[in-house]
Amino acid sequence: MLQIGTPRQRALLAILLLSDGRAASPEELIEGIWENPPESAQAALRTYAYRLRKCLGPDTLVHDAGRYALRIRDSEFDLAVAEERASSAEAAAAAGHAEHARDLYATALQFFVGEPLAGVPGPYAERHRERLSKWRQTLLERRVELDLATGRYDEAVADLTALTPTNPLNDRLRELLVLAQHRNRPEG
Repeated sequence: MLQIGTPRQRALLAILLLSDGRAASPEELIEGIWENPPESAQAALRTYAYRLRKCLGPDTLVHDAGRYALRIRDSEFDLAVAEERASSAEAAAAAGHAEHARDLYATALQFFVGEPLAGVPGPYAERHRERLSKWRQTLLERRVELDLATGRYDEAVADLTALTPTNPLNDRLRELLVLAQHRNRPEG
């Protein structure tokens, strides 16, 4: 496993990863890492970048024209891949291919392990943590809807039983749980 370093160094990495290859200015990075940047923020940023470059390799974290960017190729854990799978799932569902759409949503959900950006400080990470958590919830709801549409009632009940208590105000989850439990009952 890759040891990335301090929480603020991880915040720098998170900002660069979520920038999808776009170069970010030191000012943007400082604003995303600290709510109230210290006087030494510029120097700290350079130190974090140096340490990340040592960890990731000199060709991965680039500094050009005063801006920083990540150059990652063929990333298996790329947010863009998850977004592409989710988009393909939506298209498959719209075309009436529920089984295929369900599998694509399940694949997109595999990119989420735990809370997004857990332990990463800074306002940038907080905004994206909330956005990614909501997106994950949406993907899961859509996958569960397709579980029901394809007769996977046991899986739907298991997921919804775990999700509903953590989202008590989400009426859609409760509705899906009741529906899944009803369809999962043995006839008799």
